Amino acid sequence: MDTAPARVRPLRIALVAPLFESVPPRLYGGTERVVSWLTEELVRQGHDVTLFATADSRTTARLHAVAPTGLRLDRECRDPAAWHVTMLHDVAKRAQQFDLIHFHIDHAHFPMVRSARLRALTTLHGRLDLPELQPLFARYPDMALVSISNAQRRPLPGAGWIGTVHHGLPRELLRFHAGPGRYLAFLGRISPEKRVDRAIRIARRAGIALRIAAKIESSDRAYFEAEIKPLLDGPGVEFIGEIGEHEKPDFLGNAIALLFPIDWPEPFGVVMIEAMACGTPVIAFPCGSVPEVIVPDVNGWVVEDEHAAVAAVAEAAVFDRAACRRHFEARFTAERMAADYVALYHKVTAATAPRRAA
Repeated sequence: MDTAPARVRPLRIALVAPLFESVPPRLYGGTERVVSWLTEELVRQGHDVTLFATADSRTTARLHAVAPTGLRLDRECRDPAAWHVTMLHDVAKRAQQFDLIHFHIDHAHFPMVRSARLRALTTLHGRLDLPELQPLFARYPDMALVSISNAQRRPLPGAGWIGTVHHGLPRELLRFHAGPGRYLAFLGRISPEKRVDRAIRIARRAGIALRIAAKIESSDRAYFEAEIKPLLDGPGVEFIGEIGEHEKPDFLGNAIALLFPIDWPEPFGVVMIEAMACGTPVIAFPCGSVPEVIVPDVNGWVVEDEHAAVAAVAEAAVFDRAACRRHFEARFTAERMAADYVALYHKVTAATAPRRAA
């Protein structure tokens, strides 16, 4: 069952978001979207929330605006780090106004948290299997860290983990579609590890049309031109490009299944729970968080290869989409996510005694 919010003392919480996108993002942006869902649910539950984010963010919390707009779409911004250091200055200046500061910006704030002995926790949203992270986290075992899946934290078992909180989205954000769907869907970004090439092959072998809604970062443009664009010339594949939040319900809800044929240690994969909120099952490869999110025959299938993925497409055509939606409501709502975080907030505030920053 979904976890109902406990009756607890309201907290004064600061949420510190990345500045690459607005909160919520206008188009693609997983971390900023999750921060938005968490912020709004914490406000709904009665907490006093301040959001540090870009000026074009939209929130019912108090907004402490830093950069004027999401930096990814700001053609005038050449040094995103400068805006993030500016934000950390503002956070430090206001730190004593909050019971707890919740960071979502990787690790740039670690020295400040330690030197000022701030009540803080950090949710890590990215991959942690990079070798350069080992010496960094070895030097900061005192940082209170939250993983977004148990798989994400495996490369750093000695880090200061205090919990795992799976993402959750607002219960009514994406409406249920009874189906059965008309095409296969791929939603995300074009990059080697996301393996849209696999999705194209699976769809063509299954004889089902594939619609691809994906952003192309400048760093992946050469990969797209050389490896993916030639695959789009054949029949049955439609490349839509990047879509916004308002387009997702129909795009995902009208699909037979979402293809998630990744080839990297995915920390979570928000698109999987977005699909299941619509009642659309997910066909995914067993990387990273996938086995934690997908329950076979309930909200999708975990497949070992493209042959098995094609077989799963046939099962998706007669899938119980209502059961998929119920599973989303039981495990992956913003209400449950916020309740999990509030429990960790109280754990941190009970264990730390802050000292006023110099």
